[in-house]
Amino acid sequence: MSDTILVTGAAGQLGQRVIHHLLETYKVPAAKLVAATRDPSKLAELAAKGVATRKADFDDAATLEAAFQGVDRLLIISTDALAVPGQRLKQHTAAVNAAVKAGVKHIAYTSMPSPDKSLVTFAPDHLGTENAIKASGLAYTILRDAWYMDNYLHGMPHNLQSGTWYTSSGDGKVPNISREDCALAIAAALASGSSDSATYTLTGSESLNANQIAAIVAEAAGKPLAAVAVTDEQLGQGMRGAGLPDFVADMLVSADANIRAGNFDLVTSDFTKLTGKQPETLKAFFVAHKAALIA
Repeated sequence: MSDTILVTGAAGQLGQRVIHHLLETYKVPAAKLVAATRDPSKLAELAAKGVATRKADFDDAATLEAAFQGVDRLLIISTDALAVPGQRLKQHTAAVNAAVKAGVKHIAYTSMPSPDKSLVTFAPDHLGTENAIKASGLAYTILRDAWYMDNYLHGMPHNLQSGTWYTSSGDGKVPNISREDCALAIAAALASGSSDSATYTLTGSESLNANQIAAIVAEAAGKPLAAVAVTDEQLGQGMRGAGLPDFVADMLVSADANIRAGNFDLVTSDFTKLTGKQPETLKAFFVAHKAALIA
C-alpha cells in the first residue's frame, strides 16, 4: 500500500472501526493512515499507534483543505447534520471541493441504497453528494450501506418491555447489515488500491419483513415481541409523544415508508465481493447483542 488514506469522522462509531480494520485486518501501515475529526484530541489512542491525526470541520472549508493535503485516498463518512435541511449536503460538497483543491486522487463515500428513488428524508443528501463526487472528475468508490442492524438496538429494548413493536413498514422487506460488516467492507475497498470508479451496495444476505424481524428478536431475547401495523401518521404521533425531535420522527417514519414501498428490498453480493466473507446474519447479531436487547 503506497497510498495515503484519510478517514473523516474518525472519532465516530463507523470511522473507528474502518481504521481498526485498515490497521488490523488489512495491515495498512499506521504511517499511511490519517484520522480526521472536528476534535483531534479524541484521537489520542490512534496517535499513539502512529496514525496521523488532523482537524477536519465540515463547516469550515479551510480545515478540510488543510487536512486533505498529501492524501491519495479519502473516505468521506456522511455527517450527522440532519436537523437543518440542506446542511449535510453543503458540508459534503465542501469536502469534495476541498479534496479537488488538495490534489486527492480517489474519493470514497458512505451513501445509502437507491438514493435516487428513496423516500427517506435524508436521501437527497446522499444523491447530491454522489453527483458532486462524480462531477469532480476524481475516481470514486461509493459504498451504499443498507439500514444498520445496530439501529434496532435503540428502540427494541423498549419494544421488548411492552411486547409490541409499532411499525408502518407493512410487508416491506429490508436486508439489514451490521455496522461492523460495513466497516470491514469499506476498509477492504480503501486498502485495495483500485483506481477504478465503482458503486457498491452493502447488504445482508437476506431481506426480511417486520414480522420476521420481530420473531428473530423475540427468539434471541427470550421475550415475546409482536410487530403491530400502524399508519405513518400514527407512528409519527407516537414518536413525538415519546419525546423524539420532529426531524428524527420524520426520518424514522420515512424509513418505514421506504421499506413499505419496496425501495430497500435489494440483496447484493457486494459485501462478499469486497471482503471474501459472508455478512453476519440478523439472528447472529441479536444473539451477540442480547445484553443490550434486554437491558
